[in-house]
Amino acid sequence: TFAFAERIVRLCTVLESNGRVSSTLASQLLRSGTSVGANVEEAQGSESRKDFVHKYSIACKEARETLYWLRLLAAAEIVPGPRLEPLIQEANELVAILTTIVKKSRQ
Repeated sequence: TFAFAERIVRLCTVLESNGRVSSTLASQLLRSGTSVGANVEEAQGSESRKDFVHKYSIACKEARETLYWLRLLAAAEIVPGPRLEPLIQEANELVAILTTIVKKSRQ
């Protein structure tokens, strides 16, 4: 999740210089894309199973939101789709992994 956040930061740095719409979308993407790893880190230091599940659930929601912003950037042709495809694929994988962790931790 740290490496994913790093790639998001680099993308947002480029977006920030491309005008108001790109800058606004970059802010949304930056917030959600870096929040995934931050919540995973918090979960690692959780005080209970409930807290662990809660933090991972938030991380999963943030990964889904990040996926939304990435798809929007591609659909609106702000960033070429092929440039975003690796990040979109990774976001999808993170959603799947985090969903599995949450489901298994609830059992």
